[in-house]
Amino acid sequence: MSEPQAGADSPHLDDNQREQAAQHSTPHPLVIHEIVREEGETAMGRTFAALTWSALAAGMSMGFSFLVQAIIESALPPTSWRHLVSSLGYTIGFVLVILGRQQLFTESTLTAVLPVLMRHDLGTVGRTLRVWSIVLFFNLAGTAIFAALLQFKGVFSPEVGAALANVAHAPFSGDFGVTLVRGIFAGWLIALMVWLLPSARSARLVTVLLVTYTVGVSGLAHVIAGSAEAAYAVMSGLANVSDYFVIFLLPTLIGNVTGGVAMVAIVNHAAIAPEMEGAQPPG
Repeated sequence: MSEPQAGADSPHLDDNQREQAAQHSTPHPLVIHEIVREEGETAMGRTFAALTWSALAAGMSMGFSFLVQAIIESALPPTSWRHLVSSLGYTIGFVLVILGRQQLFTESTLTAVLPVLMRHDLGTVGRTLRVWSIVLFFNLAGTAIFAALLQFKGVFSPEVGAALANVAHAPFSGDFGVTLVRGIFAGWLIALMVWLLPSARSARLVTVLLVTYTVGVSGLAHVIAGSAEAAYAVMSGLANVSDYFVIFLLPTLIGNVTGGVAMVAIVNHAAIAPEMEGAQPPG
């Protein structure tokens, strides 16, 4: 059963006032589903070049989560609550990417999966895998470029440099299983944020800040934000290439995909699938 629009049956409102009330009501889950699915369809229809440049820009933008977090940390005393404040910097890259409409891999674990759940055909699966592979590769390339730029000496103060090295250890702080679970939680939250954004309206910025702050302050593993840190660690000699792929990238990627697809895409689609079937016109 669809939810009634606010003020639709009120005898105290004229037509114009009912329309205003409807505009301020919360969208029905089916409406949110279709908005998010359409984003996935749009991504699937983009050219290779468009996906490449958007994903590369997103990867470079995500590097600012690493940088700003380190800058804040460098200005704080070494106390037990320092990460509660410095984690505010972790949100910056997500704000730039999401409000800038750049292509981020973990968003596509929801948007590019809903068309698959709707169509159940191999062609749609292939288009989803195409989006995933292009966006993931160039997201990671963007973070590597950002990490390389941070290698220039004298750009930031020695205190910031020390903080960058400290933050860069985070992607390697757990074993495979721990990082995998951290990745599931992060993928779950980021995909859930994408689901929330259509109904957030003017609170989009607050929604992005709250959800990504939760990811950062909880020390969860995000494959793109963490890649900037991990790539910096490799380039600075704090970790090696095998650490990047085995300890960080593989478990984080598996976890993010699992969290986004299983915890959000499949569950939220299943919640409204009966309504979608009931809305089909009779054959």
